[in-house]
Amino acid sequence: MDLFSHTWSALRAAVAGLTDEDFARPSGCAGWLVRDLVCHLVIDAQDVLITLATPADTEPTRDAATYWEVTGTPPSGDDPLDALTVRLAAAYEEPWLLKFHLDDVGSAAGRAAGLVRPGLRVATRDEVLTVGDYLTTYVLEWTLHHLDLVAHLPGAPEATEEGLRRSRLLLEEIAGAPFPASLPDKDALLVGTGRRPPDDTERDGLGELAARLPFVLG
Repeated sequence: MDLFSHTWSALRAAVAGLTDEDFARPSGCAGWLVRDLVCHLVIDAQDVLITLATPADTEPTRDAATYWEVTGTPPSGDDPLDALTVRLAAAYEEPWLLKFHLDDVGSAAGRAAGLVRPGLRVATRDEVLTVGDYLTTYVLEWTLHHLDLVAHLPGAPEATEEGLRRSRLLLEEIAGAPFPASLPDKDALLVGTGRRPPDDTERDGLGELAARLPFVLG
């Protein structure tokens, strides 16, 4: 839960430091500008608040690894929900409005996460998880989106080392295989989730795992 707070705080701080011009730059998400990604983070924060306020009294059906729906097809940006996010982001008009909304809702999500017990069970997407597992999924979500945020912003604050390490371990659990030690955590996440293709050396190091890439999480 501390790592959830740490990675979320780092991501929100990176957004707070963006210039107005940065919001019009491309992000690491196909078809999305930085402003679209920030709008998506607002929606993510709302999801955290909703889920933490939706207790469940049945046994967990998923954990932090099995929570994800995994495909091998990277998003193109043409999905109707992705397109809706673009329209919502454009409706803000001024970047400071997006910053304000993320800070407002995001701070509330962070506080809510600090008030619940890790063993409490919550419901989301017709599944039941413990709070600990649910927040762990968001360590991966925040870390990947931090990479997306700064993909075309040289000099912007990078994702935390702790978040990168824990996210790599979770991605390896999802994949059912480790990535080679020669691949740094950041690159393992970028290559593993299809955010960039492996180069020849990386592909050789990946061995049989290369044929299963990417692991696109939804």
